[in-house]
Amino acid sequence: MNWQGFWIFLYLAGTIWIGVYAAKRVKNAKDFILAGRSLPLPISTAALFATWFGSETILGSSVEFAKYGFMGVIQDPLGAALCLFLLGAVFARPLYKMQILTFGDFYRIKFGKRMEFISGVCLILSYFGWIAAQFVALGILFQLIFGLPQWIGISAGALLVVFYTYLGGMWSVSLTDFVQSISIVIGLIAVFYFIQDELPILSIIEKAPPTFFQILPEHTPNSYVHYISAWIVIGLGSIPQQDLFQRVMSAKSEKVAVQAALLSSLLYLVFSMIPLFLGLSAMIAFPDFSLEGDNSQMLIPMLVQNKTPEWIQILFFSALFSAILSSASGAILAPSSILSENILKHLWKDESKVSLLNLSRYSVLVVSIVSYFLAIGKPSIYALVEDSSGISLVTLFIPLVFGLYSKRVSESAGIFSLVLGLVTWIGLEFLADDQTSHFYGTVVSFFGILVGMFLFPKSSLEQPIK
Repeated sequence: MNWQGFWIFLYLAGTIWIGVYAAKRVKNAKDFILAGRSLPLPISTAALFATWFGSETILGSSVEFAKYGFMGVIQDPLGAALCLFLLGAVFARPLYKMQILTFGDFYRIKFGKRMEFISGVCLILSYFGWIAAQFVALGILFQLIFGLPQWIGISAGALLVVFYTYLGGMWSVSLTDFVQSISIVIGLIAVFYFIQDELPILSIIEKAPPTFFQILPEHTPNSYVHYISAWIVIGLGSIPQQDLFQRVMSAKSEKVAVQAALLSSLLYLVFSMIPLFLGLSAMIAFPDFSLEGDNSQMLIPMLVQNKTPEWIQILFFSALFSAILSSASGAILAPSSILSENILKHLWKDESKVSLLNLSRYSVLVVSIVSYFLAIGKPSIYALVEDSSGISLVTLFIPLVFGLYSKRVSESAGIFSLVLGLVTWIGLEFLADDQTSHFYGTVVSFFGILVGMFLFPKSSLEQPIK
């Protein structure tokens, strides 16, 4: 093992120690899922900032930016920053007041038990591809740093993140996110500063195509539909996602929840620009490098390995490990919480605190095993993320809005909206291969709930379920 590998190994060992230390705070399912609702502003902000700052932001979006400019990264990071802003400005306060553990609880209270089950299934399915993508990214890094075969790297990375998530749940996720967010910021700033000596940002910008920094689409109806679709996939679709919900609901107060969401939106937007411009710098520095295919995700690692000294490489790869670990741990915990609290709990006979905590931990193992085999069978980050996108947007976002701000919506109307949005999305995505399937699925979901409210009006007998 070289010095680079040695220091990164120590960093990973430290991450495990923090996760194990955090596990001492877990006494019940509430501690495991929401860290006892006790996180202060710095840790809550770091946890939200780390939600998506993983393989897709550093390895994926940087390549899209190098190919297409800002128009290629509307979905992430621009849409992701929009999502965090809207969460803080519109959704965090009313959701926090409900004092619930999962989004499944929200759909049960506002609609009913059938909606709880259906929404829970949709949420769980939307995470497998994303978790698998993080496992694949960890496998690539273990292969690059330690020379392991990729499948062994995937296995090692999966075991590492599952170990501390299983023990400490949201406490481990939050404390490791805090340390990992600091590592991400330091590592990216160090690389960006060092690269400036050889590839000054102004000269890089001058060499970019004239339309590279264009932020608006062509003035055609179809272009605007594609444009809006890119903004809303994460910008709206991730608002009803359990990992984001858990991070904001773990704050110690309603005020902290709102402030953390807004502050993390700004931080995400600012620091996500660094990997984008590193990707552009790499494209200029290595004009013969292919930006197509799975190998394209090595664009920034190649830049760092060829243009920086070893100590900078240690900082960068530690930051990259941090970004992926933080995304993976939160992504594993989210569907596990839904599985335990909104599906398996209803079948579980023993409802003692210890038993429900064990159920949450068993759910972590179930979700992780399914995602692991998906990662082994389909080792492409882009394909895995693509497989997991869009489900929550076309099924759950519209019912979330109407559930929060309308007293007239019934359970049948919510299910009608969910089913219509899902069927539309599946039809366009798999039959027509339409890149605007998210847009049209959301539109149909919206009109579906309006029609559903007319066809299935809320009965006076329907009362909120606690």
